[in-house]
Amino acid sequence: MNPFSSGTRLRDMIRAIRACKTAAEERAVVRKECASIRAAVSDNDNDYRHRNLAKLMFIHMLGYPTHFGQMECLKLIAAPGFPEKRIGYLGLMLLLDERQEVLMLVTNSLKQDLNHTNQYIVGLALCALGNISSAEMARDLAPEVERLLQFRDPNVRKKAALCSIRIIKKVPDLAENFVNPVTSLLKEKHHGVLLTAIQLCADLCIVSEEALEYFRKKCTEGIVKVLKDAVNSPYAPEYDISGISDPFLQIRLLRILRILGHGDADASDFMNDVLAQVATKTESNKNAGNAILYECVETIMSIEDSGGLRVLAINILGRFLSNRDNNIRYVALNMLMKAISIDGQAVQRHRATILECVKDSDASIRKRALELVYLLVNESNVKPLTKELIDYLVVSDQDFKGDLTAKICSIVEKLSPEKIWYIDQMLKVLCEAGNYVKDEVWHALIVVITNSSNLHGYTVRSLYRAIQTSGDQEAVVRVAVWCIGEYGDLLVNNIGMLDIEEPITVTESDAIDVIEVAIKQHTSDLTTRAMCLMALLKLSSRFPSSSQRIKDIVNQSKGSLLLELQQRSIEFDSIIGKHQNLRSALVERMPVLDEASYSGRRGGSGVSTSGINNIPNGVVKIVDAPLVDLLDLGVDEPTHAPPPNSSSGANFLHDLLGVGADISSSSPQSGGRNTMHGHKSGTDVLLDLLSSGSPPAPATQKSSSTSDLLSLTQLNNKPSPSPFSALDTLSSPIPTPGASPMMDLLDGFGPNPTTPPPPPKEENGRTYPPIVAFESGALSLMFNLSKQPGSPQITLIEAKFTNKSSHVYTDFIFQAAVPKFLQLHLEPASSNTLPGNGSGSITQKLQVTNNQHGKKSVVMRIRISYKLNNKDMLEEGQISNFPRDL
Repeated sequence: MNPFSSGTRLRDMIRAIRACKTAAEERAVVRKECASIRAAVSDNDNDYRHRNLAKLMFIHMLGYPTHFGQMECLKLIAAPGFPEKRIGYLGLMLLLDERQEVLMLVTNSLKQDLNHTNQYIVGLALCALGNISSAEMARDLAPEVERLLQFRDPNVRKKAALCSIRIIKKVPDLAENFVNPVTSLLKEKHHGVLLTAIQLCADLCIVSEEALEYFRKKCTEGIVKVLKDAVNSPYAPEYDISGISDPFLQIRLLRILRILGHGDADASDFMNDVLAQVATKTESNKNAGNAILYECVETIMSIEDSGGLRVLAINILGRFLSNRDNNIRYVALNMLMKAISIDGQAVQRHRATILECVKDSDASIRKRALELVYLLVNESNVKPLTKELIDYLVVSDQDFKGDLTAKICSIVEKLSPEKIWYIDQMLKVLCEAGNYVKDEVWHALIVVITNSSNLHGYTVRSLYRAIQTSGDQEAVVRVAVWCIGEYGDLLVNNIGMLDIEEPITVTESDAIDVIEVAIKQHTSDLTTRAMCLMALLKLSSRFPSSSQRIKDIVNQSKGSLLLELQQRSIEFDSIIGKHQNLRSALVERMPVLDEASYSGRRGGSGVSTSGINNIPNGVVKIVDAPLVDLLDLGVDEPTHAPPPNSSSGANFLHDLLGVGADISSSSPQSGGRNTMHGHKSGTDVLLDLLSSGSPPAPATQKSSSTSDLLSLTQLNNKPSPSPFSALDTLSSPIPTPGASPMMDLLDGFGPNPTTPPPPPKEENGRTYPPIVAFESGALSLMFNLSKQPGSPQITLIEAKFTNKSSHVYTDFIFQAAVPKFLQLHLEPASSNTLPGNGSGSITQKLQVTNNQHGKKSVVMRIRISYKLNNKDMLEEGQISNFPRDL
């Protein structure tokens, strides 16, 4: 016999395919067999149609195309015999899916088979319909399936219930037709029928709220009785698994009870007793029992229950944590994380066991347990839990130190009861895992240290000890270097000793040795070495007798290949050697940093590298831009006047550059424009930076000392690597307009000063005619302009918005942007709702400072956003019709 003829048996074809040694040989065998099957299909071979379809199914499972045999399935389904129908339905489920249009042709055959007298043929049709039914087929055949739910044979009823699940998922509108039949199925004694009925009941509850309410009232008591019988039933060999009677049925019953009891107190009362029985009677030494207990805990946590049963459930999870099976412990940790929000006190009782899980050898369990411990920490247990975590940090795996360190730092920062405890715990973390600590963590530590004036001496002594033993931890070195630079005199003189401290003797030479070792250490990066140079500059003022040694150490970096270190070394050497009169003022202690402001910004309150944030009533809040733009030093035009006095919120960078005084801030936008917001007192930023403490003279009458100081510094375009020393951004000097010739503080590295033309003379205060600044459809913007006497460069603007349409504009926000030679301040708007029909208006005051008054006119770009019928609207425009003398 030809091995590839239509009469070849399936086993012979499989044997031939398995005998192939290469993929090419296999493709050749499959190709020949498919050709033979195609020929048989063309000849309408009825004798071997079932055999050919069986071969096609095997070829399909190998991944080859078999679409040409789809019609053969339909022909076999239409055959009268059970063997042909069985192969036909099997091929239908395997070779086709619900997206195939050819399924439309099989609907009639399915309907006939669902009404067949042979229960096995009925079962075949139900299986096929339950696997590949489309929405159209479900609508056409739903009545037959509903009828078969009451069929005499339990196997047919079981398959009909499974088929009903497919139907209600495809057509949820048909759910109400199955509510009454499934109620009768819930009283079945046959466990197979009962399992499928419960699943159908659960799916009906999900797709239909009416079905859920019906089952709560009519079926809850019956389901509770079935579960009670299953728990208390005697030994039955056909259902027994590891000594537990039908755990699959018990799990299904617990799940349907969870659905019925959720949000319903009456239904929950019915099931309290049986849940307690399941929780107490089920053995936990077998996996089947643990599965039932887990589902029982899920149900208890989901229903409306009293606290006693929940405590029992959490105690079960506590026992799970002591199980040797990692899977059981993992699911218990997951469930406990959900249970914290329900009954946190009960979870707290298992704190010791959870802490042991943090030390588990399995990485997944360690991470999940650490997240759970993080949720358990509160004000009452923060100290013992933190101690446990830090103790484990010492011996933890390297792969786990990063996650563990981050959680400990977050816990200490959020729940620290006192600053000395915070500092102690952070130092322990830095000493054990300083290389895993993120920059913002040690930044925050320095902020706290600056705010703890009574702990400066204690902190610098603690850091001195820490760097002796943990000099390989980068974060420890950075914080220690910063503190020794700031508080080196407190370290040497033992100032601020606390009762809990042990006496320590540190000389000036010892303090300098620490920094010298750090700057020469091969593992130190650019940031650490730059901070070391800064600390040396500060110590040259704190320790005058050691200035020469400090100068020698600084000089060693003059030949560094890193430009940043080379530049700092040259500049600091010049300051130490030639400008002792300025050095003490230049390196005064940093002002107290705004801890609340910095913490808020770390928490995501809107900080970004550039751009603006909008808050209600049209106030424009500027977020931190690079320092060069913050001080407006990047413009080509000279600045003639200091910013006007006004007020704004605290800014972390402002606190760095001025003691208690905010500076004007700007954010670069498209077209080289800046949008400005409020300013505080006119204290010169660079004077605050250099700690001179005296207010600046007006720009037109700047003193020579101010220009001398200005010649010293210019802020780089890039932000400083660390926000904790404003002097970290020292660079080349800048020319200062209106100043006397500069003193060259950097030994000839500054440019020659230039003298700009004198500014225009001041004018008297005056009022200008109103101008229509913007008009678009129904929205109109009118500007009323005025000047104050003696301030010709400042223009006061009152903006008035009117709405001529019949609609009300809500969430109204006005924004404005100006070129860099202008400074703009917006005050809050009178409202953020603009009435319609011109019946009301919104007013908002602006203040513009023209630093090129008399040379350039005011120009402004505006953006107006609002909501019209809950739809976001945006309008933009440019205003250039200001009077030329503004």
